Amino acid sequence: MILLQVNQLTKYYGADLILSNIKLEVQSKDRIALVGRNGAGKSTLLKIISEQMSYDGGEIIKPKTLSIGYLAQDTGLESSLSIWDEMLTVFRHLQIKEKKLRELEAKMGDPAYINDDEKYEKLLKEYDELQVAFKDEGGYQYEADIRTVLHGLNFGDFDYSTAIATLSGGQKTRLAMAKLLLTKPDLLILDEPTNHLDIETLGWLEQYLQGYPGALLIVSHDRYFLDKVVTQVYELSRTNCRRYVGNYSKYLEQSAAIYEQELKSFEKQQEEIAKLKDFVQKNIARASTTKRAQSRRKQLERMKVMDRPLGDEKSASFSFDIDRQSGNDVLMVDSLTVSYQGKEPTLKNVSFGLKREESVALVGPNGIGKSTLLKAITKQLEILTGTINYGSNVTIGYYDQQQANLTSNKTVLNELWDVYPLRQEKEIRTILGNFLFSGDDVLKIVSSLSGGEKARLALAKLMMQKANLLILDEPTNHLDLDSKEILENALIDYPGSILFVSHDRYFINRLATRVIELSTEGLESYLGDYDYYVNKKAEMEELAQLEKEAQSLASSKQVAQAIQPESDKAKYEQDKEQKRKDRQRQRRIEEIEVQIEQFEIKIAENDELLCDPEVYQDYEKAAELTSENEKYHAQLEALMEEWETLQV
Repeated sequence: MILLQVNQLTKYYGADLILSNIKLEVQSKDRIALVGRNGAGKSTLLKIISEQMSYDGGEIIKPKTLSIGYLAQDTGLESSLSIWDEMLTVFRHLQIKEKKLRELEAKMGDPAYINDDEKYEKLLKEYDELQVAFKDEGGYQYEADIRTVLHGLNFGDFDYSTAIATLSGGQKTRLAMAKLLLTKPDLLILDEPTNHLDIETLGWLEQYLQGYPGALLIVSHDRYFLDKVVTQVYELSRTNCRRYVGNYSKYLEQSAAIYEQELKSFEKQQEEIAKLKDFVQKNIARASTTKRAQSRRKQLERMKVMDRPLGDEKSASFSFDIDRQSGNDVLMVDSLTVSYQGKEPTLKNVSFGLKREESVALVGPNGIGKSTLLKAITKQLEILTGTINYGSNVTIGYYDQQQANLTSNKTVLNELWDVYPLRQEKEIRTILGNFLFSGDDVLKIVSSLSGGEKARLALAKLMMQKANLLILDEPTNHLDLDSKEILENALIDYPGSILFVSHDRYFINRLATRVIELSTEGLESYLGDYDYYVNKKAEMEELAQLEKEAQSLASSKQVAQAIQPESDKAKYEQDKEQKRKDRQRQRRIEEIEVQIEQFEIKIAENDELLCDPEVYQDYEKAAELTSENEKYHAQLEALMEEWETLQV
């Protein structure tokens, strides 16, 4: 069933054309991703479909009964209610029905109805119809649904009476998503839903959306998430839209193949056009060939000239290098405890090392202290206890996820040039051009840049440092999918060491040689990429479960033994006691053998000394050694007798 159709949609911002002749169709249970570079118009299209924004041409066809839920980027839930009361507002219609059911139940016990068969029959019918409707709409499970969604979005440990107004921005964003998921609209539209979610919560959201009863339309830069959830991809590029069937990885394959095919067709047509033009130019003035030249000219006029394929858009281009190599041991963190802004220690007793050319990912739930650890390593936070030691020749380049140091009123050009004043302006402009700052873009004020532009400028500054240890805090935030891939390739070829925090599992998979997980229990290291880390954790959890089951089985056996007949129990106790005595006897035999050997060595040493002329001529010394040997022989005989007795 078709839920929504977008036909020939056009949108302008002032005189700038943003979307042109967009076609898009959503059917029930579709899982659609909308992809494209930053500024391609993805969020604009979502706002138009969800009636948050007007459009200038075309049409959107949808049933009047279609319910659409829209979650914009970083939408925070603003409410004066508690978490629980706010979630309950989604089910107000069910609460009204529930109240009505209680009223009808009270009437069913009223003699005025019981004694009137007609009124009572009517009452029963009304109650039955309302109860069926209440059940079909989820009346008996909506509280369980609220708990499930809140737990999945990392509110499981929260007091649900907490006022929403007291929560952080990220928590309010997750609550806005929770409320929208509980609403269950026919078409769920999500713009960057993976922002502010840790890896565990992302996994839950993927599973939830896979089983979502309605249709999904999603914009996300999380490729791992898109691969798990979507089955169709619409690509926005140069104001136009194209549909691909499959998940994000399939889209990349198809897009590359189509681009190659279209590029060949375009180049072939360009060659044909060049030949036709050349023929016309050479033969139009000659009487013998003018007719043929005119025919070629008409052929050119009738020809529908192809545009260059859309995949030819300009991409950022950069690489990371180092001034000099570090020693083999790059970083040593030992028993580190760190507190953030004077609060309770975020990290306690953390120890790990980083070797040259390693690429290590730090993962763990939000708030566990990953960014705090990076700030401590880069000396932005004081440590309470422990040590951080850096290897020989280590130079650090740090990328902050907030781009906190990019708030100046300088131009983009001066932001780099002031740090490297000895470089030529042309060289600085070339570097900025590689990060897609061209022409007048370099004269933009840094504080006015978009998140994606600030991210690219921060990466440009990082590249120019040529540090041999890169410490990166969420480096893929604000980057479009193409820029992420370019960054990955640059870091894969980087000859130094990398320590990074990221929630982008695709990025971790491509880059990490080791994964370190931070948790409330401490630190665990996994030698491999993200998929290895996930599989190893699953194995460990399975092993722990098997051990738990084995302990449970052993406990069951002990219970069974406890209820055995008294004779069996007595026999078991006797066997157990006999085995204990046998173990004691064997241990005593081993102790005696050791003591016998020690006495024999001492007797032999004394006998050897008594053969020494200096000793046996010394009467007192000789008498002392002889007396010692007599004692040793007496103890030796006693031990030998005991040993023989125990051997029986």
